[in-house]
Amino acid sequence: MRKLLLQSLIRAPLTEILTKVDDAEIADLASKLDVASRRRLGRSLSIREVDAGSCNGCELEIHALNNAFYDLERFGLKFVASPRHADVLFVTGPVTKNMCQALERTYSATPSPKWVVAVGDCAIDGGLFAGSYAVSGGVAEVLPVNLYIRGCPPRPQDLLRGLLALLETPT
Repeated sequence: MRKLLLQSLIRAPLTEILTKVDDAEIADLASKLDVASRRRLGRSLSIREVDAGSCNGCELEIHALNNAFYDLERFGLKFVASPRHADVLFVTGPVTKNMCQALERTYSATPSPKWVVAVGDCAIDGGLFAGSYAVSGGVAEVLPVNLYIRGCPPRPQDLLRGLLALLETPT
C-alpha cells in the first residue's frame, strides 16, 4: 500500500491533453442560438434531457453546456427539470424496453411546439447496444425525431450547432 501511495505522489497524473476550444466560436454559436430561439419561439429555448438507457457519455457532454466554461444560461438557453416547461427533448442512449413508456409520457407532457433531438450514436440506431434483448432500438423507434446529432459522445460545440440548425429549419 505504501509503495502504491508513493508511486502516485511521484508520477504525473494520467490525463488527456486539453483540446483548444475557441471561446469566440462558442459565444457566437450561443448568441445565434438565442436570437434564433427568440425569433422562432418569442422567448429563450428550454431543454429537457432524457436518458433512455445510455452509458452517460453523452450526458457528460450535455451537462458540460451548463458548466462555467460554456455557461449557456448567460445566452438565455436553459435546462429545465420538467418536460412541461421544455421546447426540446435531448434523448440520449438506446431506448431500453423499460424506458419506452416513460419516454412516450415525457413526449406527451411536452407542450407544442416541441422537438426531439437524438443525441449520440446510440440514440440514432442503438449503437453499441443494438440487438440487445433489453433495447428497443434508437429513439426514432419510439418518438418522431427532428434532429440527429452524431458522435460517441458528440462535443458540446456539435450540440450547439445542432440546436441552431433545428431552430433555423423552417416548419
